[in-house]
Amino acid sequence: MEQLHIEGGTPLQGEVAISGAKNAVLPILVSTLLTDQSITIYNVPSLKDVATTNELLGKMGIGITIGERSALHVDAGSAENFFASYDLVKTMRASILVLGPLLARHGQAEVSMPGGCAIGLRPVNLHLRALCSMGADVDIKNGYIKASAPHGLRGAHVVFDEVTVTGTENLMMAATLAKGETVIENAAREPEVVDLGHFLNQLGADISGLGTPVLTIRGQPGLHGGSFKVLPDRIETATYLVAAAITGGRIKVKDTRSDLLEAVLLKLEESGAHVNTGDGWIELDMRGQRPHCVNVKTAPYPAFPTDMQAQFTSLNAIADGVSTIKETVFENRFMHVQEMHRMGADIQMHGNCAIVRGKESLKGASVMATDLRASASLILAGLVARGTTTVDRVYHIDRGYECIEEKLRRLGAKIRRTSSAGGRSKLSAEAV
Repeated sequence: MEQLHIEGGTPLQGEVAISGAKNAVLPILVSTLLTDQSITIYNVPSLKDVATTNELLGKMGIGITIGERSALHVDAGSAENFFASYDLVKTMRASILVLGPLLARHGQAEVSMPGGCAIGLRPVNLHLRALCSMGADVDIKNGYIKASAPHGLRGAHVVFDEVTVTGTENLMMAATLAKGETVIENAAREPEVVDLGHFLNQLGADISGLGTPVLTIRGQPGLHGGSFKVLPDRIETATYLVAAAITGGRIKVKDTRSDLLEAVLLKLEESGAHVNTGDGWIELDMRGQRPHCVNVKTAPYPAFPTDMQAQFTSLNAIADGVSTIKETVFENRFMHVQEMHRMGADIQMHGNCAIVRGKESLKGASVMATDLRASASLILAGLVARGTTTVDRVYHIDRGYECIEEKLRRLGAKIRRTSSAGGRSKLSAEAV
C-alpha cells in the first residue's frame, strides 16, 4: 500500500506543466472502436485510468503502441472480442463508454455494470434508454449489460432527463454510424465532450452543436483514421492553482487554457488571488495572504465543476470567514470532510451542503483517500497543515493526476511517496 507524506507550511513557487485531460482521452480512446483504420492520439497522460482503458481495448483485440511525445498509436481494425469484464470495469466508470461504439460498429456488446469512485449512484439507465430508442435490444443479467443491434442502429430524437456527460458521449459515438439523424437535447457541454466531438469530426463524423445543449449527429457509413491532440486537463490546472492559493504562493501553470476555467478563476479571484492569463498559461499570486472564504455551488458546465468541490473545501477550511459549499451533481461527494475533521477542519454537513468555518491553520494527521478528487483535497490540506500529513490509498490520485508528487516538489512542496513492505515503510522509486 502506497502513501504520500506531506510536510506542510511551504508556499508554492515556480512553474508547472499541465498534462492532457483524463476525462477527454478516455472517451477518445474508446471511440477508436468506431473505425478499422489507425489513429494517433497526442498529449495522452500517463495515468492508471488510461492504462486500464488500454488493457480493456487490448483484451478486445485492439493494437495499442506507446510512442513519443505522450502519444498512443491505436489500430482498432483487429477488434474481435466485444466483452468488457467486471474485473476491469469495476475500477473505472468510463468503461461503460465501450457500449455505444461496439453496438454501432459491431452490432453487439456485453459490458459489466460500471464502477469507479464511490461518489454516488450515477445510474446508466439514461444510456440504455437512449440506445433502445436507436433500435438496440438491451438486457441486464448477472451484473452485465447485454446489448445487440443486428440490423444496425438508427437515428433518434433523445431528450435526457438530466445532463449526463458519459451518456452524451456514449450516444454521440453510437450515432456517428447510425442510419439517419440523431438529435440529443439537454446534452452535456463540458469541454471534454466537445473535444470528443472534434476528434470524431476529424475522423469523418458529422456532428454539429458542440458546446451547446442540442447536438445533431448525421450518421456516416464509416469513419477513417487520423491524428489528434487532446486538450489540457482543466481539473489538474485548477488543482495546482488552488494549491498555490492555499499556501499563499505564486505559480505559473503552463500548457493549459484559461477559457476552460472561467467559473473557477472567478472564485479564486474572489478568494483574494491575483490571476493573470495569457496564451497557454495562467499565473496566480496570493502575495503571502490568507484566502478569503468563497461560496460554491456545483453544477454542469459552464458552472462550477463538481470535480473541484473537494479542493475548494480545503481552501475554505483555512480561509478567513464562513462559507457554504453546495453539491448538486453527486449525492455522496463529501467523504473527504470526515478525513479533514481529523486535521482540525471545522465543517458541518447539512444534507448536500457543507458549512465551512475557516481556521488559520490545520494540523497534520493520517488520513485516507476515498476517491480521486477527495485525495487531491487531502493533499492540498496537507500542504498548508502544521506537521506531517500521511495520505493512504493514493492509488486514487494516480487515476487522474500525472506525477503529482514530482510536480509539487518542483514547486517547493515537501512531499514524498512511500510503499509499505513487510509491515515497514520504505521510499518508492518516485520519491528518490
